[in-house]
Amino acid sequence: MISLPWLDEDTSGFPPVEAALRDPDGLLAVGGDLSPARLVQAYSLGIFPWYQEGEPILWWSPSLRMGLFPERLVVSRSMRKLLRKGEFEVTFDRAFARVIANCAAWRPERTATWITDDMQRA
Repeated sequence: MISLPWLDEDTSGFPPVEAALRDPDGLLAVGGDLSPARLVQAYSLGIFPWYQEGEPILWWSPSLRMGLFPERLVVSRSMRKLLRKGEFEVTFDRAFARVIANCAAWRPERTATWITDDMQRA
């Protein structure tokens, strides 16, 4: 039997990420809300919400993570050549709501999305 901490709207913190389950990898807590304060706290700790519509919010911090360190990024010669052509523009923080909406959009190859309306509003 799996026992996870339940977060209510009054819970101000998260359990330590070291307490996350190994199976399923990274499941840490259940419940809470998607308030900006909670999301900022979660993301700053390496925790993120991931759940399906109609389920309680599940908070995750998997052991296997991807880290991107811009100062260590090696751009291949062919990619540099492509970028010099000016056919592409690399930007960030320009269309966040549109990116999220497109990621959540229905596609024939999947039946559901974890990017619920509540997640989009959050």
